[in-house]
Amino acid sequence: MTAKRTAGGPAAAFFTVLLTCLAAWTPSSAAETQHPSVAIVKYPYDLETLTVVGAPRWHQVRPKETLLDIARLYGLGYNEMVLLYPRLDPWLPPKQKQLMIPALWVLPPTEHEELVINLPELRLYFFNKKEKTVQTYPIGIGDEGWETPLGVCRISEKRANPTWYIPESLQEKYGRKTMPPGPENPLGEYILKLSLGPYGIHGTHMPWGVGRLVSHGCIRCYPEHIALLFPQVPVGTRLEIIYEPIKLGVKDGAIYVEAHPDVYRRIEDYEQYAEEKLKSFPLAEKIDRERYFLAVKLQNGVPTNVSKPAGELPTGLVRSLTEP
Repeated sequence: MTAKRTAGGPAAAFFTVLLTCLAAWTPSSAAETQHPSVAIVKYPYDLETLTVVGAPRWHQVRPKETLLDIARLYGLGYNEMVLLYPRLDPWLPPKQKQLMIPALWVLPPTEHEELVINLPELRLYFFNKKEKTVQTYPIGIGDEGWETPLGVCRISEKRANPTWYIPESLQEKYGRKTMPPGPENPLGEYILKLSLGPYGIHGTHMPWGVGRLVSHGCIRCYPEHIALLFPQVPVGTRLEIIYEPIKLGVKDGAIYVEAHPDVYRRIEDYEQYAEEKLKSFPLAEKIDRERYFLAVKLQNGVPTNVSKPAGELPTGLVRSLTEP
């Protein structure tokens, strides 16, 4: 799922990815909470001038922490950490190592109405067009052979403490037709049913599946995130499910690209796809092609400044970023 680090080696690639992210860096407090993120965060956006939301942060690995723990702490999916740090053991990251937390995202290219899910990035967006704010949450999606479908639908029903009506194809595995609410129920404590077939957005009893291809087509959220969404999303809310591995956005006059792996292998030629995305972008002439295609090769999901001219950073800062 992760492209090889080329075009100047891993140090140069890592530096390029972080170049402008660090300009917006907000350091984490030394007293950062050790509990998962549970507050509603609304990011302001503007479709003309601000389509990159959030900001990177830093985290020092604590004893016995895994990348999964760290991802959940900052409201990220497992994929968002392992794509950025493919060489780290996700179960035993080095103690006290400083990690950049990629808590920033380019908004998906849609009508930005209510709920949007972009499958390649395994992330859900909840837009409020009146406020011009957006919330965003990581998700788990359908595994290969059970792919989450694309399309536009509505939230058709809401249920707290749902009973799971087990699909016929899985009834032999579980030895039953239904599963009551409880700690073993894979739907968790809340479900938002979709009008698009037998699918829903729901919690999970296995939080480490968020940021992975794990389900039979449903969309899984961390328990704390579905608890935030459930009271906010009324029946009838519009949901658009798209497949867009490459997103382009703007912030503070700069242009960013965010590239993800083709998780369902639906794109025949990824580089050609990236070329077509670049040609169709209204500000293409302001993009540095070398930076753009480096981000496309990395496919690490981190919004990267690809504006030209690239500019220079002090030698000391370059060295500090590129040292192993």
